[in-house]
Amino acid sequence: MIIFKSARELAIMREAGLIVAECHALLGERIKAGVSTLELDELVEGYIRRKGAIPSFKGHHGFPASICASVNDVICHGIPNGQPLQDGDVITIDIGAKVNGYHGDSAWSYAVGEVSPEIEKLMKVTKECLFLGIEQAQPGKRIGDIGHVIQTYAESLKYGVVRDFCGHGVGRELWEDPEIPHYGHAGKGAPIKAGMTIAIEPMITMGRWQVKTDPDGWTARTIDGSICVQYEHTLAVTKEGPVILTQL
Repeated sequence: MIIFKSARELAIMREAGLIVAECHALLGERIKAGVSTLELDELVEGYIRRKGAIPSFKGHHGFPASICASVNDVICHGIPNGQPLQDGDVITIDIGAKVNGYHGDSAWSYAVGEVSPEIEKLMKVTKECLFLGIEQAQPGKRIGDIGHVIQTYAESLKYGVVRDFCGHGVGRELWEDPEIPHYGHAGKGAPIKAGMTIAIEPMITMGRWQVKTDPDGWTARTIDGSICVQYEHTLAVTKEGPVILTQL
């Protein structure tokens, strides 16, 4: 069931989204070779709690950390650890914060030092995929329109579009209806209406889109070891169009 949000609820979600955006701004200054993802997790959790919010991910279905830290071939749900980042890595950090019962959710990919031109291009294209999808979040469109533009653009450049994980509604629950696939057919799926709050989060790979999961039951990797990049925003659908809730 899709839950539509009132103006009051959207204002609270904006508070949560702003905290998430501030965490990403902190990470942009802190991510470098030699820093561990465990250090980044501690940084983010501390910031969220000092703001009076709750880390959305910690304990969610048993997840042990406040961020998902996904390096290189990890698609999503990477668990922070003490291994230092290396120059040339690319890392996606996914963050959620809960304020007065409502969540904000955003992931961003970061270059560690100097990355290859191929990774730079993948990052650029994936970010473009996100904003192409956001442009489709208009009343009168359908959920399939979002995935269609993302898939069409990414595949035209010979990238893979992950199918196993998708965007979703956000609100009192971190994951709500509807599911937002990043592939599909235009004009299909549930109608998009004002009052919906959704997360769009394309995961784009240099190779195949299929997934394998580590023995920890969380860490999802590309099946061929290719690099994956992800960008995500939570947004509100209004009569005037999409409004991003997880940016400064």
